[in-house]
Amino acid sequence: MPAATETVDAFHRGKFHVVQPLGQGHRSGMDAMLLASLVASDRPCRVADLGAGAGAAGMAVASRIDDAEVVLVERSPVMAEFARRSLALAENARFSSRVSVVEADVSLTGKARVATGLADDSFDHVIMNPPFNDASDRKTPDALKAEAHAMSDGLFEIWVKTAGAIMKPGGQLSLIARPESIAEIIAACGRRFGGIEITALHPRVGENAVRILVTAIKQSRKRLVFRAPLVMHEEGHRFADHVDDLNNGRAAYRRR
Repeated sequence: MPAATETVDAFHRGKFHVVQPLGQGHRSGMDAMLLASLVASDRPCRVADLGAGAGAAGMAVASRIDDAEVVLVERSPVMAEFARRSLALAENARFSSRVSVVEADVSLTGKARVATGLADDSFDHVIMNPPFNDASDRKTPDALKAEAHAMSDGLFEIWVKTAGAIMKPGGQLSLIARPESIAEIIAACGRRFGGIEITALHPRVGENAVRILVTAIKQSRKRLVFRAPLVMHEEGHRFADHVDDLNNGRAAYRRR
């Protein structure tokens, strides 16, 4: 019997499913769900998921927010096809008509970007989980995974610049990253985004942060805020209740 090359994974306690590659490419998990939790809206909104992969984060937004229209932006034809197949699953019929896939590089600018359907000032929210491994990190032999995980020079500047171009004034940028990227993220926001809110994610009390959640508002002039940290686990491997709610689409992590 040939080895399996993909899996169909349930998220939000089975409320939606994602087709993901097995043994190649990037597989989404809790990072994607926490990223999706940063989108909070009580009215219809358009959301762009940059570097969407198989679409887990964007679909999590569409699953939780009934009035959200989501565009999954992914440059890899292979991963974009996984996203399209995920949207075709019967389990996702509830929101699939509100989610589309754009096969495009996040670094596209001007007319080339607009030609893909990513027009200026057209989204209320932009979410992103950029490649997070430094070039000095151990290389992976899997080309798809390397593409998803390898950080290039100026990556945050490029991705945040695109987010700023396609987002409406007053729109929200949301991202998840490693703590060591904090200076690059703040620099990339520059004068494009203000009101930056940063939350450190700690595995357990007394342990160092492993991720940061960042939100910012286009053209805001509010000051940067470090929010109280989120501790993911209470006892053993059990998630803290509030983190479990974020991970499973029962709550949004709203800005202060």
